[in-house]
Amino acid sequence: MTEDENTASWIALWRVSGIGCVRYKKLLDTFQTPEIALNANTAQLKKAGISDRLIKNIKAQTLASANPDMQWLQSSDQHHLITFYDSRYPQLLKEIPVSPPLLYVHGNADLLNDPQIAIVGSRNPTQGGQNNTYEFSKHLASAGLCITSGMALGVDGLAHKGALDVNGITIAVVATGIDRVYPARHRTLAHRIVANGAIITELPIGVSPLSRNFPRRNRIISGISLGTLVVEAALQSGSLISARYASEQGREVFAIPGSIHNPLARGCHQLIRQGAKLIETATHIIEELAPQLEHSLLSTSTETSSNEKNDTVENNNGNSHAGLADADQRLILETMGYDPISIDQLVIQTGLTAEALSSILLLLELNGFIAASGRGNYTRIKEK
Repeated sequence: MTEDENTASWIALWRVSGIGCVRYKKLLDTFQTPEIALNANTAQLKKAGISDRLIKNIKAQTLASANPDMQWLQSSDQHHLITFYDSRYPQLLKEIPVSPPLLYVHGNADLLNDPQIAIVGSRNPTQGGQNNTYEFSKHLASAGLCITSGMALGVDGLAHKGALDVNGITIAVVATGIDRVYPARHRTLAHRIVANGAIITELPIGVSPLSRNFPRRNRIISGISLGTLVVEAALQSGSLISARYASEQGREVFAIPGSIHNPLARGCHQLIRQGAKLIETATHIIEELAPQLEHSLLSTSTETSSNEKNDTVENNNGNSHAGLADADQRLILETMGYDPISIDQLVIQTGLTAEALSSILLLLELNGFIAASGRGNYTRIKEK
């Protein structure tokens, strides 16, 4: 079987009516590959616990059903299909109960395993909510976190824009086929996201915006992230669905409190009463996520350092310091001095890649050597 035929078989099985994530994975567990599942006979499928109706749909399916998706996939080197067995598939997403068997990605698929914070909230936030979303997103993106949201109007769009405006990374999880932009007014934003991040979906090419798919995609927003920040939300807000998913998935839930007279603060207050972390500054989030960020960035930084320099590192006590090459760490701190400096300037002056630099800066901030000073700038605050 060719690589294209293998990819088409993943898509064709996903396009079978009634298949769903659970049944798809049940078939993978039984038959190992989508191709074998598609070619299985009725008796084999029954033995796997598949219903008569679904067996009929599987037997009627052909690889040709994947043609629209394959045409999209082959039309650009920025188009990717990431299957559950692909090394680029988000490891955190694999941990949730109903993880999608495959993801359509427009943009940089290598970013999917970067440490992420989800930012969600009202589609009609107050001015204060708008300001909070934008400023929190800028600070967290400047600290090296990928900002993940749903590209909807209101808080979602502002979260993406905040990250992009400081040259940060952002991922949009959409509830349509990857070939659609919804809402249409976010077309320009979508282009910016693709240029500096990625748009992802589990839905096949051609799927239009359907109300039932929006709550469903929220499990991916929370599932791909270390934590979820709710900025403003009414008591019946879809953002509370994202928060519930995050809680069920064992992820952190953060909420910004507001006025008792603001209806859009009531959802956040309810989350706080239920155990969500009350957040007043972006630094609170970084502090809460510090242990997970250290663990997440350790492997990334170690791999980057070994690939670039094959160096090891000792901290002041002679112990391994967060997997960073000592030369890189010293170079960054010496380059920074004690005046604010931007990531762009550091890239130019150190010669490090923006990705490696962001990881090192976040670890240095977590360890108290530097502080974010706004507008994508950092300031050194103590000696190594």
